Amino acid sequence: MQSSELKNLKIAVVGAGYGGAAAAKALSLLGADVSVYEQAGRIREVGAGIGLRPATMNRFRQWGVFDAIAKVTSPSEYFEILTATGEPIMKETWPADGEQTHTHLIHRGDFIEALMGVLPEGMVHLGHKLETVRDKGDGAVLTFANGRTVEADLVVGADGIKSVVRHQLFSDRGPVFSGEHAYRAVISADAAHGMVTDDNLRMYIGRGTKVYLLPLRHRNQVSFDITALCPDGTWNPEVTRDDLLKTVEGFDERLVSITRDLDMSTVNIRAVYDIDPVDTWHSDSVVLVGDAAHSMLHHQGQGANSAIEDGGALADALREAGSLKEGLARYQATRKPVTDELQRISRQGWTEDEINDVFPGQKPAATASQE
Repeated sequence: MQSSELKNLKIAVVGAGYGGAAAAKALSLLGADVSVYEQAGRIREVGAGIGLRPATMNRFRQWGVFDAIAKVTSPSEYFEILTATGEPIMKETWPADGEQTHTHLIHRGDFIEALMGVLPEGMVHLGHKLETVRDKGDGAVLTFANGRTVEADLVVGADGIKSVVRHQLFSDRGPVFSGEHAYRAVISADAAHGMVTDDNLRMYIGRGTKVYLLPLRHRNQVSFDITALCPDGTWNPEVTRDDLLKTVEGFDERLVSITRDLDMSTVNIRAVYDIDPVDTWHSDSVVLVGDAAHSMLHHQGQGANSAIEDGGALADALREAGSLKEGLARYQATRKPVTDELQRISRQGWTEDEINDVFPGQKPAATASQE
């Protein structure tokens, strides 16, 4: 699109999570008039640590925000998978993307705070819970629970796995339960019983359970994640310490000790959901990004990375296309095949037997799913 067309484009982003913030940053750099509407009264990200892949960090460099993100991360050189008792299964360096060779490990709270910090003042509007979205063809109208109505040339639905935008315009199918729970906590590195000696991500796998140790050494902390089979699909289930200990029976005693020592009031407990692939991500004036378009299980560590790449790809497509309609079609054609495959692979999860089935030749998730 012509620079003058982009500068006259009024864009409303619904949701201020990773995908919404990334899309807002990328689209604002095109010169568009961008506003973000977030239902929460304040930005707060719960959970633990994630890994930002080299391609993602390259996007941040492209947008001029690399330093703001990197200063609250720990750079990791490789990803390692081990048995429950610590015998190595595989280890491989993160695949480089140009000069960028490291995956950067970051706390979710630090990450969203850094993203919010690089958006222009006044762009994000809190306390705006979306009730309806009406697609007029040449624009869209948003109605919020606080009574406000907003019209825009383009609405970007970045409102997560329970997306109102997706549900009202593109797919009425709800989230799908994976049969797993995720238990996440951030602990002091001193409480890791000597299991963290560098900045690299490790996963221990046993029967029905995966334990992730993700160092946040810039914080002197560790993100500790247990993902275990469980038939209870309650969105926020109630789980006891004994329940957690049962999931790590037979694991390295140090992992059992970490679990036993957890302050249960600090453990984020949730059932794990994703969505089935959505056939269409856009109309002529509304488009989906991130979890709203392709929420996926966390086994490949690609949820946040994919959401950020969506924002970059959407901006690229609009800049390169001759019209808004053409740009949205180009964006979906670029991103949907990639995320469909990541959703499929992520559903296969990890077991010792499945590693070679999913990635022949024992090629790890870090390599196979890198965009």
